[in-house]
Amino acid sequence: MKKLFTLVALLACFLGAKAEWQEVYKIDYSTYQGFPFYVMGYVPEFDNGCMTDFGSNFRYETQANLDGDGDGKWKDGESSVGTVKTSGGTEYQKVTGAGPYWHQYFIADGIQTKLDGKYKVIARVKASAACSIGVNMGWGWGNGEQAGATVAIPDGGDFQEVTWEYSGINGQSCNLVAQPGTCAETIEWLDLVVYEWVKPGQRPKEWLEDLENGNAETPWTDAQKAIKFDDMDNNFTICAWSKEKGHNMNANDGWDPFVSPIVVDPKDENNHVFMVDGQLADSKDDEGNDAPSAWDNQFWIQSKHAWPSGTTLKIKFRYMSDHASVKTNTQVHHQTPSDYLVWHAIGDITFTDEWQTFDGTMSIADDMAGGWSIAFNLNAEVKEPVKFYFDDLSWQYLKLDEGYFISGINTNTTDSYDDLDNAIPFEDGELGLEATFGTKGDANTYVNQVMISTKRGDDQAFKGATLKPGEKVDLDPEHWIDYTASSNCKIDLPGLGVWKVIIDESYNAMAFEMLEGTPDEPAEPIDIITNATEVTVKGLEREYTEAEAEAAGIEKPVPAGQPWDNQFFLVANRTLKPGEVTVVKFSYKASKEAKTTTQLHGNPGTYIHWAAIGDVNFTEEWQDFENEYTIPNEAEGKDAKSIAFNMAEIKEACDYLLKDFQWYIKCDEDPTKTYENLLDETGSANLYVKEGAGTSPYQFGTDPSGITNITAKQNSSAAIYNIAGQKVDNNFKGLVVKDGKKFVNK
Repeated sequence: MKKLFTLVALLACFLGAKAEWQEVYKIDYSTYQGFPFYVMGYVPEFDNGCMTDFGSNFRYETQANLDGDGDGKWKDGESSVGTVKTSGGTEYQKVTGAGPYWHQYFIADGIQTKLDGKYKVIARVKASAACSIGVNMGWGWGNGEQAGATVAIPDGGDFQEVTWEYSGINGQSCNLVAQPGTCAETIEWLDLVVYEWVKPGQRPKEWLEDLENGNAETPWTDAQKAIKFDDMDNNFTICAWSKEKGHNMNANDGWDPFVSPIVVDPKDENNHVFMVDGQLADSKDDEGNDAPSAWDNQFWIQSKHAWPSGTTLKIKFRYMSDHASVKTNTQVHHQTPSDYLVWHAIGDITFTDEWQTFDGTMSIADDMAGGWSIAFNLNAEVKEPVKFYFDDLSWQYLKLDEGYFISGINTNTTDSYDDLDNAIPFEDGELGLEATFGTKGDANTYVNQVMISTKRGDDQAFKGATLKPGEKVDLDPEHWIDYTASSNCKIDLPGLGVWKVIIDESYNAMAFEMLEGTPDEPAEPIDIITNATEVTVKGLEREYTEAEAEAAGIEKPVPAGQPWDNQFFLVANRTLKPGEVTVVKFSYKASKEAKTTTQLHGNPGTYIHWAAIGDVNFTEEWQDFENEYTIPNEAEGKDAKSIAFNMAEIKEACDYLLKDFQWYIKCDEDPTKTYENLLDETGSANLYVKEGAGTSPYQFGTDPSGITNITAKQNSSAAIYNIAGQKVDNNFKGLVVKDGKKFVNK
């Protein structure tokens, strides 16, 4: 195996193999007549061949919500200056008069991504004046499930290419959300392309078939036609299921899936296809109000078995409808069609009245594990009756090696695992399964970090099935460490050299032994440095929070104020690892009494964990703060490096002053020393501020309008929207968007 590793590396050198950017997603806004994505309280307009954001002086609301009693109702001084329709036909009033309104909106959705991926976005865009906005790339809707960048948009009369990048993406389906916040400039988007950083494959891929009766020319047998949707023993013998509202009613006044009908192809009388005769989407909510759902009519492509995490599927099918343009959503379901698992699958699919072909791959993330089918929610956009046709369904899965495998790197020279396809297998040994990484006598093969996985043959599968030790590895070869399954776990070793690893499957334990190399020298204590820079954060008065408004008996604010509308960030010089014990010291005061809460972030604005160094209570007199802070387990794999101070816990404007910063690794031998200082002694490279809702963090003392390459994660009001962009209450059932987060309310 080691010889194969060397041969592949040499071949790569001689053949000139190299990584490159490859296009994975593209959208041309000039081809749309209305906003094509989920509405989150703001509807970009399509008036001149592009998607236009007219800034924070406007908000968009349906007439029903304006006339109602909810958050969207008319505010004092507001009036409508026109109407806007989404591509789905929902009409919104364009409202002004009580701004600025904090706003955000999708600019892309359904981007197929890979675990630990790196992506570049190139958009053609222009603005009425130069401005910076936050753009998040999200793969989920919980904390830490998004990465972001601050994007500088130049002014000028012509569209210009703007480029930004993301790394550490940990999901398989992503969106891009632009967050101009209270930016008043007009921003026009012409098109956008997403590229993925990929490397050449080292091993030929073998794909195995995973579909029965994928061709409608093979008719269902009578036995197959009789299978019920909840027949757990037999339903995998059917590859296509349909749900048509009003057909096949069940005891709960709903409609069950049934074996998909096969009909003559409308374009070719000699061909047969699967068909869903979609009916009018007119579901009601619990109060009897109209609440048509995206899943009133559905179609399922059924697998023969469940997919474990890390599986890569190759999916191909043809699709068509009897309408010119119909967008659908896709989800992953369990073995029983209609048994929902997770909201994302292969992204949104737009049907036209001509046959198209989908040909792509899907990597099974942890939240997709156990899924058996892809569900098409056929009423995501159009609620009227539509016929949908599918043909030539083809599913394959990537053949993987099963067992235990190890790969390693020298982190002093690289941070990239480029040869996971050829990870070394564990073999039977005296104490358990054993593997050695590195070659004795060859320092070029020494490693100080490894990844151990139960799958090999695909990078995504390898990273999705790694083992995580419960303790730090030390130099004691008889120290057995419990392990658990984890994703993308990289194990740091206490020295650079040749390492032997033993796995005891019976006890889920592993041991590490250095066979050759140089153990890490114990760090020598050094002097603690102090950065004396005095930082002033001019915290602006914020809006009422919803709780404050309710307590005061006043109307709920839109947008609502948040504790993070003003912030200060203390940024370490490197990524911090879980378990590292640090000490934080500084002096502080404010123009009035105020409390700040603290959180752990990656780059400023990239939230990781709700707790950091505790609350800091400011007074008008200088005080000294000291806290011993251990980096929590929640930081694993998330590039933790910042402590965020939320400086809008009080509503009033307040000036916060901080100085004499120390942040260092704790030294057990001598508390007056440290093993490593985490801050520079001078300058403001470690000091970032954010002043006002909708703004982005920027380095203290620099121009806040300039691009900073810092994640900008903002928050909107706590209003809830359905997928049509209409505000709903907490009792609404179905897919909803709240605070920019998409989830299913059940």
